[in-house]
This record gives sequence, C-alpha cells and structure tokens, in this order.
Amino acid sequence: MVDVREVKEKAFIVISSLLAILAVLPIFHIIFSVLYRGIPPILAAGMGFLTEVPPPPGGGIGGIGPSLVGTFMLALTSSLIGAPLSFASALFSVEFPDNPISKGVRTLSKALLQIPSILVGMLVYTLVVVPMGRFSMLAGSVALAIMMIPYVTTYVEEALESVPKTYKEAGYSLGFSRTQVVFKISVSIAKRGILTGLLMGFAKVTGETAPLLFTVGKQRQEISLDPLGYSDSISLLIFDFIQTPYANWHEVAWGAALVLTSIFLTIFLMSRSLTRRVVL
Repeated sequence: MVDVREVKEKAFIVISSLLAILAVLPIFHIIFSVLYRGIPPILAAGMGFLTEVPPPPGGGIGGIGPSLVGTFMLALTSSLIGAPLSFASALFSVEFPDNPISKGVRTLSKALLQIPSILVGMLVYTLVVVPMGRFSMLAGSVALAIMMIPYVTTYVEEALESVPKTYKEAGYSLGFSRTQVVFKISVSIAKRGILTGLLMGFAKVTGETAPLLFTVGKQRQEISLDPLGYSDSISLLIFDFIQTPYANWHEVAWGAALVLTSIFLTIFLMSRSLTRRVVL
C-alpha cells in the first residue's frame, strides 16, 4: 500500500530541488557566458590586457589598464571615506539604541539603501563636481562612499549585536570602561564579521556604474593616480563599449566583464571564508 505521506514528502523534495536549481541557473548562465566570451580576448592580448590602454575603434584588442587601476583606486579611496563613517555610525547605534540620533542614523541608512544610485551621482555632481569645476576621482569616491555606507553599516551592526551581552557584563565587572568594553571585547569578538562587511562594501562599490557617470570623467588613455584628476572604472568601460557597433570594443568589454567577475568572486570567497570561521 502506498504511503501518501511519503509520496508528498518525495514530491516536496523534488519540487524544492527543481526550484532551487531554477533559482541559481541564471547565475551559472551569466558566469558561463562571461567565461565563454571573456577568455578569448584576454588570451589574445595576454598580460597586456591588464596594463595597456583600450584600442581605437575597429582595431586590435588593447587592454583595460587605466580602468582597472581606476577601479581599485576608486574602491580604495571610497573605502577610506565610507568605512570609518559606517563603523562609527554602526557602533553608536548599537551602543546607544534608544538615542534619537541612533534612530535617525538607522532610518537614514535604510533610506539610502532604497535611493537609486543614479541620484547619488547627480547629487555629488551638484555638490562636488560643479564647485570644483571638473570631474575627478575624488568626486567618484565620494559618490561610491555614499553607496557603501548603508551596506557596511548594516553588516557591522549585525556583527556587533551578535556579541553576547554576558561578555560585556563581564568586562564591566572587571572595571573596564565603556570604551574598553567596546574595543577590547565587542569589536575584538566581532572583528571577522566587521571585516566581512567591509569586504562586501568594497565589492559593492567596485561594480557600481551609475554614480560614476557624472563624476569621474572616463580617463582611458593613461593610468592616473591623481585623486583630483580624471579616472575610470571597469564597469564604466563595459557600459560604454558594449553599446558601440565596434566588434573589438565588444571583445574588450567581455574581457573586462571576466576581470570584474573574477574580482567579485574573489571577494565573495574571502567573505564566505570569514563567515564560516565566525560560525565555527
């Protein structure tokens, strides 16, 4: 005799498995497409793909050197601006949850998550680019820092809130001040979670495009490290090149997409490794 409950259980497992595969299938399709279209131009250009400037329309492969350096410079500079602000706001919100400022910070942080990134770029254009009279890496970094703050703040808050209150109480019982309890106990225990948040924020700004449209100036003919000079990013190069009719620029865009995907996957694996250690 057939057990109806076993049939329902097996049907549920099969349906759940199929839905899970369907959910992750687009991700594998994207990765496969990027690998399939991105590897040939990188192999054709060799290491020069990471160091040379983009080719002229219709001729050769060239590289993404200025865009690659610009991406890391923008992510680094925006992290230097956004990470301390995110850490400070998260720490204040966790330590003083009933304070009106803390409530305002949390509300603003959640609001920033919903704001279209293109509006952030327009805001920074008005407040930074126009007064400076030029596009710059600094303006792009400010825009990316604004995008980074709510994400990192959320991760850091969750990491700090996961610290058991008994540990803090033990610190106070030993005569520690609030500052000592925060940095020697809370931050020390939650440091891997905090680092994970910083890595995810870094990954977030590495792939942003819209905030940079009105801020960096798209410098692709030479590598620039000047914070007040023009800059570029891989995401902007992909956005521009894939819209053109030139086949060689399409190849560069696919190769750049593979490089950007590799950066994302590396950061993701690092964050997963840290998260796994936290759980253990």
